Amino acid sequence: MSAPRPFPLVPRRRFLGVQFGRRRTSRRGSGDEIAGTRPYRPGDPVATIHWAASARLSAARGSDEFVVREFFADQAPRVALVHDRGPGMAIHAPPSPWLDKRRAADTAGDLIEVSARAEHGEVVGVDAHDGGVALALEALLRRPARLPGGSFVFVVSDFLVPVPASVWTRLRSFSWDVVPVIVQDPVWEQSFPAVGGVVLPLADPVTGRAEDVWISSREARERKRENERRLAQLLARFRRLRFDPVLVDDADPLRVGARFHAWAERRRRLAQVQA
Repeated sequence: MSAPRPFPLVPRRRFLGVQFGRRRTSRRGSGDEIAGTRPYRPGDPVATIHWAASARLSAARGSDEFVVREFFADQAPRVALVHDRGPGMAIHAPPSPWLDKRRAADTAGDLIEVSARAEHGEVVGVDAHDGGVALALEALLRRPARLPGGSFVFVVSDFLVPVPASVWTRLRSFSWDVVPVIVQDPVWEQSFPAVGGVVLPLADPVTGRAEDVWISSREARERKRENERRLAQLLARFRRLRFDPVLVDDADPLRVGARFHAWAERRRRLAQVQA
């Protein structure tokens, strides 16, 4: 099976990383995007001299004057990857016919790492186990110096166990580019099928244990409404916080890749509109 292409890490704000790479910062440096010009100073490379501007200035002043180009420094993105590895992410493992959430999350996480390294970026991994995503994020918040402003924070989880609003607000306060990656089964978690009057093996999203449960038609309809409402509220919260979520409902690498490329393209278009 073909691996998905790395997707571009399109930032919402100017980057403040620490390694050289492909992101522009406001700092002058050795990039390839012109930031402006200034008078020549001894020691400036001859290659940076703007000969046309130098000729115009010399003619205007009647003396030899030299002007050099300055460039924006290019720096690599820093990426934190918070990966939910709790038991709830494994409730539909093979041979279940439903979404293998662990595989989908691993595929998303691998693609994020590959994409960051394609841009010469540094990846900080934070795994969320029994303590949950909230504790993993709080651990990240306790050491904010690891991530300069503008760094990406990808959070890969099904988010069926809610993260407190205060945690999301604190993440937002650090000016990080937070990207929730929502991994949910489209049939049983984003919605619910019309299966009233049957006994179903339903798994607890916290413990991962499955129990046989009799579902009436009314309960099936209520679960459908509740699941759809839960997802809509989750997406609305992220958008209010100006987070840009990625919804993953397939474990196929190419389809997962398509979700991230669509995310990057959406951001690129938004940047063009705001420019």
